[in-house]
Amino acid sequence: MRDAIVSFLGDDWTRVMEQMEEALSSDIGLLDSTNKNILRHSGKLLRPMLALLSARACSGFTTVDSCRFAAAVEILHNATLLHDDVADCSMERRGMPTLNASLGPGAAVLVGDFWLARALNKVLGSDHCNKVLMLFAKTLGELAEGEMLQMEKASSADTDEKDYFRIITCKTASLFECACVSAAISVDAPNEYIEAIRQYALAAGMAFQIKDDILDYVGDEKLGKPVGTDLKERKITLPLLGALHDSSDESRIRSIVAGLDSHPSDCESVRQFVIDSGGLDYAVEKLEEQIARAEKALQVLPEGQPRDYLVELVRFNSIRKV
Repeated sequence: MRDAIVSFLGDDWTRVMEQMEEALSSDIGLLDSTNKNILRHSGKLLRPMLALLSARACSGFTTVDSCRFAAAVEILHNATLLHDDVADCSMERRGMPTLNASLGPGAAVLVGDFWLARALNKVLGSDHCNKVLMLFAKTLGELAEGEMLQMEKASSADTDEKDYFRIITCKTASLFECACVSAAISVDAPNEYIEAIRQYALAAGMAFQIKDDILDYVGDEKLGKPVGTDLKERKITLPLLGALHDSSDESRIRSIVAGLDSHPSDCESVRQFVIDSGGLDYAVEKLEEQIARAEKALQVLPEGQPRDYLVELVRFNSIRKV
């Protein structure tokens, strides 16, 4: 599906890739080589894909700003990953050593800052600067709030479902919203379409994160990140919350999670508890609700291939393995 979408986007996709490379070039050798290496391992590139499809779904065309914002959102996304790897002491991402592992946390923070600055530069040079800059600022604030709330709850191990959904809205759905809404703004879409795209993006982002959290319990380590990574960091996500529903073991399980940094071998017992207690089924049910919500939001947009691809992308969360 990804190849079909990239082919459909054609020259727009090429322009986005070129804009990212141009924005991240530097005459500082270490910085330039580091940036190019990150770009070579840039993952799914889902957010710029969503941005360009959103612009076309709202209007049937894209603008120069559509490509600028698609590039800016992906640069911003990677900046946050560089910072997250420092905050989480992560040594590996996408099957490769993180910059935090290879050059140290100081370099990772500095490179993340550079990417953040270059993302904002792309917005500042646009015709829709004021509206979209406010959107990027909102997203940055939510990303920070989500990370801090997650850190707070990892210490206390008292995450509830309301906390969880706030965390994933801030940390994941907010960037989906930024990608899709900035693209809608770039083609001067009517407010009705912008709001539809916003609701789609928020639901799609939540579906994406719920699926990631499911894969943390049952994923294929050869294809994605190691199983149990989030659990080892004492992150209580939806599968565990589902397993804890009406469980007489809730207090004991939360106590185990709180001590996982000292006793990581207990991760397997928590994982088995989630599987045996129906936590994965619960999370899948919530995942399907978000997919349905995303599809419904798109119904006000004109029919066509861009809208169909947006539907396919959110539905893919039902079956993806990585």
